[in-house]
Amino acid sequence: MSAADAVPDVRELVATDVDAIVALWHEAGLTRPWNPPHDDVALALAGPSSTILGIDVDGVLAATALAGHDGHRGWLYYVAVADAHRGTGLGRAVVTAAEAWLSRRDIRKVQLMVRAGNPAAGLYEHLGYERQDVTVLGRWLDA
Repeated sequence: MSAADAVPDVRELVATDVDAIVALWHEAGLTRPWNPPHDDVALALAGPSSTILGIDVDGVLAATALAGHDGHRGWLYYVAVADAHRGTGLGRAVVTAAEAWLSRRDIRKVQLMVRAGNPAAGLYEHLGYERQDVTVLGRWLDA
């Protein structure tokens, strides 16, 4: 099935999908040494305020989006599409599914952060995401 033929089935991923999730995130260049992806998957799947959605093509995980919220704002992370399926509509489909997941939880605004140089920024703008006039500050907490 290609994304052009039909709306792909999106499913909530589970712990048995961890290796496929992490492999896709690596392929998409989304992992960083300071964010162990296995830990991010476990945390996202552990509670009711986050999930990881995925799309399988021919039995192989081809797209993901991690959606979560703090009760006020929703966030998308790890939006990934396998190299072989880029440009087929899977990115749009998984983002739309993540937005719907958040909307069902009465979250009315969704945000994401895009690293400089990420070519997916064009996808998000095409989907109606706008640059926000904010500065993101961060601090690492000792674990």
